[in-house]
Amino acid sequence: MDFYTRHIFFCNNVRNDGKSCCSQLGAKQMYRYAKDKCRDESVIGEGKIGVSESRCLGRCEHGPVAVVYPDNVWYQYIDEEDIDDIISEHLIGGQPVKRLQID
Repeated sequence: MDFYTRHIFFCNNVRNDGKSCCSQLGAKQMYRYAKDKCRDESVIGEGKIGVSESRCLGRCEHGPVAVVYPDNVWYQYIDEEDIDDIISEHLIGGQPVKRLQID
């Protein structure tokens, strides 16, 4: 068994070159929201869901972005409603949220 059933990584890169980055677009707040929500719903931890932040995931043009492994599904999100859908539909339910997916 894998440690997590699914693991979401939120890009939270900070750029100093003047270009847009996920951290400028609310990534840190959405990461904290997702982690707290999963913790509150007792779906985080071994044998369940992992929620982590990362540095640059290389998809800056779509920011803010997150990726779910092992499914290799990439998301662009805007607000808590989007995060709620990713958590309930994909991380828990196993069905990617098509409207938020990045090709």
